[in-house]
Amino acid sequence: MLQTAAALHCWLSPAPAMPTKHLKPTEPLALRDACIVAAQEVIAERGVENLSLRDVARKLGVSHQAPYKHYPSRDHLLAEVMRRCFERFATHLDARKHHDDPQQDLESLGAQYLSYAESHPLEYRLMFSTPWPESADHAGWVRDSGHAFDILRQVMRRMHGGLASKRDLADLDALYIWSSMHGAVGVMHGNCIAQLNLKASVRQQAMEHVMTMVGQGLAARS
Repeated sequence: MLQTAAALHCWLSPAPAMPTKHLKPTEPLALRDACIVAAQEVIAERGVENLSLRDVARKLGVSHQAPYKHYPSRDHLLAEVMRRCFERFATHLDARKHHDDPQQDLESLGAQYLSYAESHPLEYRLMFSTPWPESADHAGWVRDSGHAFDILRQVMRRMHGGLASKRDLADLDALYIWSSMHGAVGVMHGNCIAQLNLKASVRQQAMEHVMTMVGQGLAARS
């Protein structure tokens, strides 16, 4: 478990931002997909609480009734926006470099997670800081929203030797890592961090310090 601390360090270490891809001009998006793009723009500009189908229609230059052909309500549109965020997030995690060594695999997973949080802050907030609309398709949401934790859980089970008797402990460790990481990402990306009068050097070391404390906590139990 002492080696686990070093391996887990990458979960909260800064990851390089994903490069921006400049897409070539293509045919206009179908209305259903165009509504998703427009909704994300409205959310980025005015916040998720101000999302409306009327604003989406105005941004697309179509009649205010047009989005209703695909989305019966504002919540249906938001649900689809969020579902696609979870889907892309899961796909991004799956695209990481895989390793037979569980410690190396955890490092790769951590870097992949943080690269998404860094490159897609709006989507990250939508997934983890926005209440799920009642119209959400729970079957699809449960699959995609739980995907990241399931990957971490499997890696921790491998670290515990794959023993059935250690599965509860592996799940607890995964939950401990997940909550610590997610909380740190939320704080460092939140608005309040700029108001705490912290030295730049402290902020630069914050993520590493959190992971060091997580590693020490796990190592102390072994």
